[in-house]
Amino acid sequence: MPLPVILLPVGVDDAALDACLAALEANTPAGTPVWLADDGQAGPRGLAVIEHWLARTALQAEYTRRPRPIGEPAHLQEMLRACGDADVAVLAPDALPGVGWLQQLSDCLARDASIATATPWSNAGETVAWPRAAELNALPDDGARLALALAAMPLLQPELPSAITHAVLIRGSARRRAGGLDTDSYGSWYAALVDLSLRMSGLGWRNVLCDNAFAGRKHEGQPADGDMEVLANRWPAWTARLAAFLMNDPLYLHRQQLQQLYAQAIMPAAQPDLFDACDTPQGTELQ
Repeated sequence: MPLPVILLPVGVDDAALDACLAALEANTPAGTPVWLADDGQAGPRGLAVIEHWLARTALQAEYTRRPRPIGEPAHLQEMLRACGDADVAVLAPDALPGVGWLQQLSDCLARDASIATATPWSNAGETVAWPRAAELNALPDDGARLALALAAMPLLQPELPSAITHAVLIRGSARRRAGGLDTDSYGSWYAALVDLSLRMSGLGWRNVLCDNAFAGRKHEGQPADGDMEVLANRWPAWTARLAAFLMNDPLYLHRQQLQQLYAQAIMPAAQPDLFDACDTPQGTELQ
């Protein structure tokens, strides 16, 4: 099965964009379709980063730029609508997707037709933050170790209060049934994604954690002014549900398991050093 389209809204931080594109290139299969969608945000340095990357990428990349900004939700809704019923992965402009991230998200949706959104772990993912929930954790210092740990995680696909903006794969049919993003009520992708998640949940779909995928981020997503009040008025139980999830932390044991696997993942790499230190006679095999 072909991998989903990646939608990457371009931000104003050219250094973050450069790092995001480098991680995307390193950890995404060649030929994967990627749409860089610029709502008139990139400055001269950002445009130079994009031009340099487009000339060299092995991904199937396209870049579009609006002459005037229309805002995050409206711009993303335009892009999502253009993708029709296709499943689409949306990355934050400062995201750092990890090894195999898109295949793992795609497999997560394929395992359960009731899943509307799959969100990977992140160092800055609020409910799915790792190693500590609801904190801006440091980025992992060893991506290879983390990939080994994630590969050993049980695939529980626990339900989340909503999808989160560092990286999310959205099922196209669920998005269409729910009506897409509300571009009139919200000023941020953060709040519009929560609202979309809750509408899809109300129609019987689930928003879940993809247990074996990770996408780092330098900062957490933020709502625009007034967004949280709109969410609270439209979804009166939302704030209490999110607070209860963060306080009770139903992912605690799952998070601890990933931490343990991450710590143990250094052992195979350390063993060759031990053998190298032994003065084994040439031609003698270790029993």
